[in-house]
Amino acid sequence: MSRSENYQQTGTGGKVGETDAEELYRQGAEALQARNFAVAFRLLRAALDQKRSPEHLSQFALALTHYTGNDKAGVALCQEAIRSEPRNPNHFLRLGTIYLISGRKKEAVRIFNLGLRVGRHAGITRILQAMGQREKPVLPFLARTNPLNKYLGKMRNNFFKKDR
Repeated sequence: MSRSENYQQTGTGGKVGETDAEELYRQGAEALQARNFAVAFRLLRAALDQKRSPEHLSQFALALTHYTGNDKAGVALCQEAIRSEPRNPNHFLRLGTIYLISGRKKEAVRIFNLGLRVGRHAGITRILQAMGQREKPVLPFLARTNPLNKYLGKMRNNFFKKDR
């Protein structure tokens, strides 16, 4: 039986209790990566019931947010994982991803940057590069939302466009 058949069978009502927590976690992570959120949710919840580790918490939080859309619970679980293991950038990656899913881009960028301070992480770097970085406001003593800053910023971008 292949791995995907195994986690699909386990996730659709198979014998979840007979598999150890690490195997359930691995299968749930694979299902999450394959964007099979329902299966990932069930497998990671079963793994978390057997072993409540920070790694399991943050991975389950991501599956929970994807599957149910409950970003508040996902954020709370990820923050609990970060409090338990503050030196693990994977937790920051997952918390930032949850913020992105819920449309809170500014908080996601802040969390991703905190994660990079903890340690290098290729996933965080890739997401930040894909999102792009904002340029500084033209007039830094005015708020970014000030109409003058907005207008001058648009003019600056039109005159000095980089080759994209």
